Amino acid sequence: MVQQRMIIVALAIVILLIGVSVLVLTTRKGPSTTTTTPSITQTTKPTAPTTTTPTQTSPVTTTQTQTKTETKTTTPSPTPTQTQTKTPACTKPVKLIVLTRHPGDILDKSKEAFLKSDIAKKYCIEDIVYVALPPGFWVQRIKSSSVDVGWGGGPTLFDNLYYAGVLRPLQTQYALEAASQVPDVFAGMPLKRIGKNGEVYWVSAAIASFGFTINKDVAEQLGFDISKLKTWRDLASDDLGLILVNYGVPPLRIANPLMSTSNTRMYEIILQAYGWEEGWRILTLMAANAQVLEGSADVRDAVINGEALVGITIDFYGYTAERLNPACMYVLPEGESIVNGDPIAIAASTKNPEAAEAFLAWVLTEGQAVWLHPDINRLPANPKVFDMPIERLAEIAGADVDTMKTQVELLKKKYEQIKTAKTIHFNDTLALLTETVMQYYFVATLVELHDLLQEAWTKLLTAYYIDKTIDKTTFEQLKSKLTELVTYKDPVTGQEVKFTLEDALRVNKVIKEALSKGDTTLIDKYKNAWRAAARAKYEEVIKALGG
Repeated sequence: MVQQRMIIVALAIVILLIGVSVLVLTTRKGPSTTTTTPSITQTTKPTAPTTTTPTQTSPVTTTQTQTKTETKTTTPSPTPTQTQTKTPACTKPVKLIVLTRHPGDILDKSKEAFLKSDIAKKYCIEDIVYVALPPGFWVQRIKSSSVDVGWGGGPTLFDNLYYAGVLRPLQTQYALEAASQVPDVFAGMPLKRIGKNGEVYWVSAAIASFGFTINKDVAEQLGFDISKLKTWRDLASDDLGLILVNYGVPPLRIANPLMSTSNTRMYEIILQAYGWEEGWRILTLMAANAQVLEGSADVRDAVINGEALVGITIDFYGYTAERLNPACMYVLPEGESIVNGDPIAIAASTKNPEAAEAFLAWVLTEGQAVWLHPDINRLPANPKVFDMPIERLAEIAGADVDTMKTQVELLKKKYEQIKTAKTIHFNDTLALLTETVMQYYFVATLVELHDLLQEAWTKLLTAYYIDKTIDKTTFEQLKSKLTELVTYKDPVTGQEVKFTLEDALRVNKVIKEALSKGDTTLIDKYKNAWRAAARAKYEEVIKALGG
């Protein structure tokens, strides 16, 4: 009996030792680990954001599903959040290629802030390379090499990309969730491009209006009443022209449409606000009253520095001018302008789709803080940014708290004003169908012949207002001749045609077809024809005045 008990005790000890050994071996292996990676598959049904501010690490609601293992899932929040998964984390460094029309101040601040973010670290994004190209080169660049993101340049540019098939619709939950926070429509204008099947192809990252900025000190020095500057037509006035006659310096600054998407949009607004024929008369005299600069930033700086009385500007350039020089004042032509979105989109040739969409999501949420920086002064597309903690806004934008508090108050007020502004009904499709031909006609007749145009205009003003050698009827007749649409010999058909809206639609289509085949010579042929016709009418006016 004793022997049996000893055998039982011995067996128990052996079993106990085996159990302890197994426990020790299991402990040495260590606990299973989880890593954070971008998750494209939705593990919970998307719901509308429940928070009111875009924050980098916003609280999320966690639910648990009881299966063989316990998996944590998260509901959408205002910013891309980490999803717990056992998929290995990204290990290969990512460098994003971003095509852009934005100026350096926006790009530099955004890059610095983004690369510090948890989002950049999560997706192994170690650098952003910005590629600044004129709009006409974007489609070919995306087709010929890998591009991750297109950012900035206006809806018409991005619609061109959309119709050319070089944009990739948003697919990840975090990007779609961020895009949902941007209004679909603002002040009557769409802030997104939705495809036929409901896919989101581009989303506005910022919003803007279009007008002009006046330097009140320059106006006072010239004895000019700034109340005379309320509409686009006022920029084409005889009064501004007489400043050119009396002082020999153009009072207005505008930009080459081939170098400025914002100025292109303003010319399109004028053509739609006044109609094609009258719009071109106004554009012609605006050019005659102006110095044509290469870029929109040059226009802004000329007004800030007191080199010009007035310059056409997108609103945030006007706000910047007001901040840098209190003598400056931005004017929105009431009932003659529009509010635009400034898009961001994923390029079809991206090799880093998840990382690219993570950057887009950041720009639409946390990155909205950058627009509020005093050096940027832009209106954000996501209004939730105004409710973010000031300290967090200042941290992201790289500004002090007091400055950001002032900026939030200022830009929120302007946001509400623009939201209710009286605007025109703008046909974006029409702008798209005439944009290329409009830009090149403008350059051929108003930029490349600018000296001759200005000579004819100043001689006409001098003859009527100064020398009084012509009467009002003659003045108006010659003014009409100077500003009329050209009649030219079409280089393709050989026929004499007038540059009407119908003709512009036809020629735009012909030129686009030629460009799609790599033929750029047709543009030069049309430019030559328009330039010759414009030269003839300018010289006719000069000759009629005895020149």
